[in-house]
Amino acid sequence: MTTRLVVLAWGNPSRGDDALGPEFLARAELLARPAPCDVEFVADFQLQPEHAVDLVGRDLALFVDASTTVPPPFLFSAVAPGRDRTFTTHAMSPGALLVACADVFSSPLPAGFLLAIRGDRFELGERISSAAHANLERAVAYFGKLIEQASPERWSAAARECAAGRNPT
Repeated sequence: MTTRLVVLAWGNPSRGDDALGPEFLARAELLARPAPCDVEFVADFQLQPEHAVDLVGRDLALFVDASTTVPPPFLFSAVAPGRDRTFTTHAMSPGALLVACADVFSSPLPAGFLLAIRGDRFELGERISSAAHANLERAVAYFGKLIEQASPERWSAAARECAAGRNPT
């Protein structure tokens, strides 16, 4: 059976390193053709409740965003469904989106994972910084390895490796 994957990336292309999510998506789409799994790519300015529809019928969900809190170049981690302060807002966290999907649809939830790419400069009108661009390239290369082994079990093992400080870049 083919693994069904959705990649949801978000960010504002007009705000410097905040463009890492959409830039990742543009590169990942090229990398994933032809994909060894059934993959759909979704880009937006932010995660919204409507994105719960994109999770239905998927085995894996990869959320991609820029982050100022992860070490360079990126962090790959599992996402657990969970209500947080974003649950009732228009912009949501990945965990809150998974909960919204579970609340609305009766299908099983996909295994959720976050690829947080380190960014530092988010000024309006700026381009992606050179440091963030290097982090982006490493994240895309890592995705190339992930997609070759797209399964909840393999991605969970990869997330545990990253949590232990062994980010295979």
